[in-house]
Amino acid sequence: MFHRVAPLTRHLLLAGFAFSVLQAAHADTVSVAVAANFTAPMQKIAAAFEADTGHKAELSFGATGKFYAQITNGAPFQILLSADDTTPAKLEKDGKAVAQTRFTYAIGTLVLWSAQPGYVDAQGQVLQTGDFKHLALANPKLAPYGLAATQAMDKLGLTAKLQPRWVQGENIAQTYQFVASGNAQLGFVALSQVMVDGKIAQGSAWQVPAQLHDPIRQDAALLLPGKDSAAAAALLKYLRGDKARAIIQAYGYSF
Repeated sequence: MFHRVAPLTRHLLLAGFAFSVLQAAHADTVSVAVAANFTAPMQKIAAAFEADTGHKAELSFGATGKFYAQITNGAPFQILLSADDTTPAKLEKDGKAVAQTRFTYAIGTLVLWSAQPGYVDAQGQVLQTGDFKHLALANPKLAPYGLAATQAMDKLGLTAKLQPRWVQGENIAQTYQFVASGNAQLGFVALSQVMVDGKIAQGSAWQVPAQLHDPIRQDAALLLPGKDSAAAAALLKYLRGDKARAIIQAYGYSF
């Protein structure tokens, strides 16, 4: 049975269709190098960004140190979401990032985590008393969370005791897998990797006090290949908006 569409409704439908066509016509793709610790929140942000703007974010995840090497060797990333604030600064100094585009999009939190419930105590005493064979951490030369882990152990006076038990991941994502699989009884990971809805999703964890390591300021930078990209400019603006910041906070980051 045929139903007539009221003129006002028809005009609204046509206007909505026209807006969608216009949005699609101006949509673009931005290539983003994302620090591994920021995988889960960035996947959510990218989906919201595409729904809200029509632009698509093409994401690559990995160690910040490796991204630095790739970018300096000509990798065509348009935005870097670093796990530190020094790498974007170096890229700007090297002429690989656009000047005055850097900003801190998140401040990370380091945790000592085990996939086993009750294994890691609330004060992290397991580092001194535990009989674990392997302690996972990200390569401190490539990953800022790994560097923060080594700084914390230095401050606690435990480096000499624990270093023989270290197993190093190439990045924080691989480090998490070492612990999640049980190949390492515990390890230093990003809070964002183990937090869901404000709680530790599984296992047990100790949030490493911030004073035990340098702040994990995670900076974004517009890279030279993205200088004239509308999508890149839109994503950097979106990261500073309320919707993205709410997602970022939900994964345990601060600002």
